[in-house]
Amino acid sequence: MSEPREHRLGTPEGDICWFEWGERGEGASLLLLHATGFHARLWDQVVAALPADTHIIAPDHRGHGRSFRPATLANWAATADVLLPLLDGLGGHPLVGCGHSMGAYILTRLASQRPAAFAHLVLIDPVIMDPAFYEEEAARPIPDPAEHPVARRRNGWSSVEEMRARFAERPPYANWDPRVLADYCTHGLVPAADGEGLELACPPALEASVYQNALRTNPHEWLHYLTVPSTVIRAPTGERGGPLDFSLSPTWTGLGMAIGAERDELWADQSHFIPMEAPARVAALLAEHL
Repeated sequence: MSEPREHRLGTPEGDICWFEWGERGEGASLLLLHATGFHARLWDQVVAALPADTHIIAPDHRGHGRSFRPATLANWAATADVLLPLLDGLGGHPLVGCGHSMGAYILTRLASQRPAAFAHLVLIDPVIMDPAFYEEEAARPIPDPAEHPVARRRNGWSSVEEMRARFAERPPYANWDPRVLADYCTHGLVPAADGEGLELACPPALEASVYQNALRTNPHEWLHYLTVPSTVIRAPTGERGGPLDFSLSPTWTGLGMAIGAERDELWADQSHFIPMEAPARVAALLAEHL
């Protein structure tokens, strides 16, 4: 598939960048929503494995990629709501929605607000916890994002190749398809604000604000309104080794039953980073619904 076309969606806070492959046809279009700290072009290898005539839309979430940067990213509901005009602009053309991690959480909110827009949802290891988690989270003091380890991520790079070489042998990136890692580095860096080299498109402090605050917004407030047919794909669960341990799934194992998913499947050989590790397998799953 050819390079995507880049578009801008104006919002009161700033522009959302979104990418488009192909043209609308008679079948459903595909909406792809990425995870925290990443960007829309991380889907490139999934896109490459789909039929060439597939119409695909993939936005950079607020604070990510080429989209505007708010001061913090403390509310995933707001990150979802800013995409509603993008859905409305499609004029009722049916969508298969696919979201990974934060992107899957956001997709459930969009589908609860615009159910007629979607033909099917594919939720890949969504960061949606047991309902009791959110009750406990709401009772805790709001943490300081600067205290989260991701706030100390290296931000400045001399080149895309330097970033790729540094990550290639390190977990979790060592388990990724090497082409996906190349896409992450190529499109995940922007010119540095000080004019010296490159920096992460989603700055560490902004990404940390997601991890420290976003899970205080309870998705169960809208999940019971979800009527769109759905598929849930999960990695294995277990006791995580810390806040940056993504080898296991964060997904509530009861989610599929709670939303009446048509398919609730464990991909036992994958970590939380399913689309990065198995893009062709994800593409084959999506093609079933297109």
